[in-house]
Amino acid sequence: MGGKSRVGTVTGRIEAPKRNALLRVLDWREVEQSQPSEVLQSQAERCMGCGVPFCHNGCPLGNDIPDWNAAVALDEWQEAAARLHATNNFPEFTGKTCPAPCEPACVRTLTDDAVTIRQIERSLAERAWSEGWIQPLPATERTGRSVGIVGSGPAGMAAAQQLARAGHDVVVYERDAHVGGLLRYGIPDFKLAKSDIDRRVQQLEAESVRFEMGVNVGSDVSLAELQQRHDAVLLATGAQKQRRLDVPGADLQGVVGALDYLRHANRLVSGESVESGDLYAVNKRVVILGGGDTGADCLGTALRQGASQVQHFHYKPAPPSARTEDMPWPWWPMILRDSSSHEEGGERGWSLVARGFEGEGGQLKAMRLERVQWTLGADGRSRMESVPGSLHSVDVDLALIAVGFVGVEPIDGADIARDDRGRIAADARSFETETPGIWACGDARRGASLVVWAIREGRDAAEAIDRRLRK
Repeated sequence: MGGKSRVGTVTGRIEAPKRNALLRVLDWREVEQSQPSEVLQSQAERCMGCGVPFCHNGCPLGNDIPDWNAAVALDEWQEAAARLHATNNFPEFTGKTCPAPCEPACVRTLTDDAVTIRQIERSLAERAWSEGWIQPLPATERTGRSVGIVGSGPAGMAAAQQLARAGHDVVVYERDAHVGGLLRYGIPDFKLAKSDIDRRVQQLEAESVRFEMGVNVGSDVSLAELQQRHDAVLLATGAQKQRRLDVPGADLQGVVGALDYLRHANRLVSGESVESGDLYAVNKRVVILGGGDTGADCLGTALRQGASQVQHFHYKPAPPSARTEDMPWPWWPMILRDSSSHEEGGERGWSLVARGFEGEGGQLKAMRLERVQWTLGADGRSRMESVPGSLHSVDVDLALIAVGFVGVEPIDGADIARDDRGRIAADARSFETETPGIWACGDARRGASLVVWAIREGRDAAEAIDRRLRK
């Protein structure tokens, strides 16, 4: 790299600007805005080029963060984009949806704020697209081997791209009408524009990946049939079986799984046909149970749909605002984080547990909540105890249950072994299942996790399958 480096220059962290909260809830366009090149360069210069870059360990993909930061600081954007894409197939996906576990692992956080790694990553990807640096890379030789991939989320897409570039014939089977899995149907447009997925699909198709949409493996085609068609079958179906609440009234109309709600909302925004209008939040009193990213996405969606009131509750106490002694650097700290949705409105409550739902004529009207307190037991584990006299009722028209996932949805007619957490049982290194010729990766194998982990799993599974097929 040429030019004079100023890597390590001490400047302050500058966050990317966001659109006005009062205005952005009126549409579905992305919240976060881009930064000028000179600002991004000043932020890249904050990277210290550490001898042991702990950000590598913080990033599941092992991105070469100091290298592409150094290239950005030197105004060598194309070189930086190439280094980023060497380890990450879809950096615009991670740059917009990843909570950036690399940043708490940044060495600078020991005395200062972390480098804005995620923002630089996102900007690198966008510049690479706008400059035309991202082009299809089709294989120059074909192996004559065929791989079928079930599921077109980030794990399936990453695996498909890697296998196609290795020269294999790749077919991706997806039950929905469009490619993307939870990227398309689980993440709102205000976080990730679906045009980002579409342009990657075009790139993959130009690299000879074939997509078969509207194919539900198990009913439209059996897994056994796919095994006959292909030399290898990779299951990248995600872990979309939602955890339900085992409380009275949980079957009332208006008590809805968060993923069902987000799928419905994303289909509406994209213009797809939807079956039920009951999931639309306009003029409704909405309660969201669950404090993770899914719950925050429900919050932003309900606000944009015109809910009259939105309350967001979590059963645990509010986490601290900064690291504590039991959250040592460089591990991921469980601290309070506000998403862009929390900036837009709604009430947030902690240490509240749902004890039941009440309705009239089968329709949800209210829910019973109880306040709890957490104490440390003799075994060192936290224990939840009810606060006497705290049981109360809250009026609600739509309750969104965002309390996690419990594994994969089974494939009809297929006997694929699963572990005690409902995940497909597959080896952590080879990604092979107990069924010969079938592999598994992503959330389907490791459980519901981050987009960055899905891409990593897809890449690693593709490498394992390629090794096997070349034997």
